[in-house]
Amino acid sequence: MVSSAFALHPNILSFLYSTEVETFDGSTSRITLYMVTEPVMPLSDKIKELGLEGTQRDEYYAWGLHQIAKAVSFLNNDCKLVHGNVSLASVVVTPTLDWKLHAFDVLSEFDGNSESATGPMLQYEWLVGLQYKPMELAKSDWVAIRKSPPWAIDSWGLGCFIYELFSGTKLGKTEELRNTGSIPKSLLQDYQRLLSSMPSRRMNTSKLLENSEYFQNKLVDTIHFMEIFTLKDSVEKDTFFRKLPNLAEQLPRQIVLKKLLPLLASALEFGSAAAPALTAFLKMGSWLPAEEFNVKVLPTIVKLFASNDRAVRVSLLQHIDQFGESLSAQVVDEQVYPHIATGFSDTSAFLRELTLKSMLVLAPKLSQRTISGSLLKYLSKLQVDEEPAIRTNTTILLGNIASYLNEGTRKRVLINAFTVRALRDTFSPARGAGIMALCATSSYYDINEIATRILPNVVVLTIDADSDVRSKAFKAVDQFLQILKQYYEKTTAGDTSAAGTVGISSIPGNASLLGWAMSSLTLKGKPSEQASLPPINSGAPLSSTASNASSAMDAPSTAPARVNSSTDLADQPVPVSPTSTDGWGEIENGIHEEIDSEKDGWDDIEPLEEPKASQALANIQAAQKQPVSQPKPEAATLRPKNTVKATKDDDDLWGSIAAPAPRSTSKPLNVKAASTLDDDDPWAAIAAPPPTTRARPLAAGRGRGAKLAAPKLGAQRINRTSSGM
Repeated sequence: MVSSAFALHPNILSFLYSTEVETFDGSTSRITLYMVTEPVMPLSDKIKELGLEGTQRDEYYAWGLHQIAKAVSFLNNDCKLVHGNVSLASVVVTPTLDWKLHAFDVLSEFDGNSESATGPMLQYEWLVGLQYKPMELAKSDWVAIRKSPPWAIDSWGLGCFIYELFSGTKLGKTEELRNTGSIPKSLLQDYQRLLSSMPSRRMNTSKLLENSEYFQNKLVDTIHFMEIFTLKDSVEKDTFFRKLPNLAEQLPRQIVLKKLLPLLASALEFGSAAAPALTAFLKMGSWLPAEEFNVKVLPTIVKLFASNDRAVRVSLLQHIDQFGESLSAQVVDEQVYPHIATGFSDTSAFLRELTLKSMLVLAPKLSQRTISGSLLKYLSKLQVDEEPAIRTNTTILLGNIASYLNEGTRKRVLINAFTVRALRDTFSPARGAGIMALCATSSYYDINEIATRILPNVVVLTIDADSDVRSKAFKAVDQFLQILKQYYEKTTAGDTSAAGTVGISSIPGNASLLGWAMSSLTLKGKPSEQASLPPINSGAPLSSTASNASSAMDAPSTAPARVNSSTDLADQPVPVSPTSTDGWGEIENGIHEEIDSEKDGWDDIEPLEEPKASQALANIQAAQKQPVSQPKPEAATLRPKNTVKATKDDDDLWGSIAAPAPRSTSKPLNVKAASTLDDDDPWAAIAAPPPTTRARPLAAGRGRGAKLAAPKLGAQRINRTSSGM
């Protein structure tokens, strides 16, 4: 058996042929020829199947004719070969809708320079129909043929092909070539030159490719750029791919899906395409049926998640809502999430926020092991992120994915995350998000948790400085009180099953909680569409476009609010990076001073009720921390997180839970020295605990209950100023 392959040009059909010789009785033999090609379809059948009309048909014909002309030019000018049988029947179409030349039965070498050649140059010219032969070939004038250019015969055949292509009928006789009514005007002159009666004056197909204005259209230019775009510089690539999504809508849909889409997939996989190409790739992929999308688009996307190009990672996260639902749970858990998770700790706040928001789509597909062992640890750190928008969106995300957590994880995480952190955040939208998240997840809490851990923390916010937070707090109090009333009514009626969870899934305003988070995701980076945040203090308006994160509770029908990580707040007590230059650097961190010391799980957060210290130890600690500077008027910060327990006044039963005065926008105020609570005070159990981080020495006030330390207790003269002064 002898095998060989034939592959000359991209626009020439490649095939593998094999010959097998069988011998019988030592005297007779049989030769069998096998030919194998790529899957193709005759052009005439493919045209009927596509059914293109108008401009799209003309553009597709121009592209196909351009491919066949390139193949003929390659044979004639580069290889000095004569095809001899160019016609509609000698063109086939591949699955990617490329046109390729085949039917090489008459293929011969052009021997015009051989003086000794006298016989026929085309050995099998009798296989060619008479209607496709030029005059000199029909007369078998081999002398004239050898004196003609190498392209003379095939230029005539290309003219016959053009006629059959545009007329839609098979050429019956040579005289029909004079009917030019179906030939496009931009191609008519070249068509006539191809069919010149004088062989020496027939147009070279290479000139047809260079000069014909017929080939100057969007489809030909687009495919040509895609085929050679590796030779283009980065500026040209970026410009092209940014225009491609809109351009693709104007091109024949079948050409885009079967030709351009595979080219884009290959370019993205091998890293030669810029990040903007992903937008065009996903837009084209959205036109595919679901089954084809999973086969042609998803494998490329999964590979791209492993890319080290930050621009590609950002683009994937920005468009994850377009393909996230199509990813299988196994692929997300094993191949996608490990790469996405690196974005949680990225130095770019924008990438951290996109990574966070992507979990809204991917979390339902993660295993419980991944959620508990990895995702929640990242979210715990993001809830104390230096960016207030990221802290806010982390709380919203937790509220949305609560249903995907197992019961044990919900018990361990949700209340701590929403009360200990979110409700004590110095960023008012974060506090509002904490209230919304508690309401949206109310069905997961039992009666004891609602009465002892949730309501005490929410009630404090009914006197919050921000009116929107107050409004949410009142609605939340109403909701949780309604739950307690339902429990009371059931237990009164003797329903023993009421001891379980009787929560209401959400109040009407919280129905848009999920929509709020998604709107923040899809509208990221559009400052003109961002809603303004109302001022926290009446005299201190915000100078940014940060969201108040409130419309999800108050008005579900209104446009959802957004929170941007690039928010620039003026005179607001929000945590900030030490290197920040946005005006928050001098404001005391209201959550934690040392983020690095934070623990991974919310179950490790200290509970609301602190163990009481002995009276003697408390007096000694207060005396040692007493500064000698002149005491200032008694004041306390607004946030419950930073409120220090005050000594109970016998004349004022409410002293231990009285609302503190608002914090100054420029300097943190001093608070009273800590002392033990009266055992008879019924409100001590819900008083906010002292900060879990190292406390700075606080100046003692002259108010009630404050006592100066005696020198014998070891008080030292310490000249120390607060970092917020």
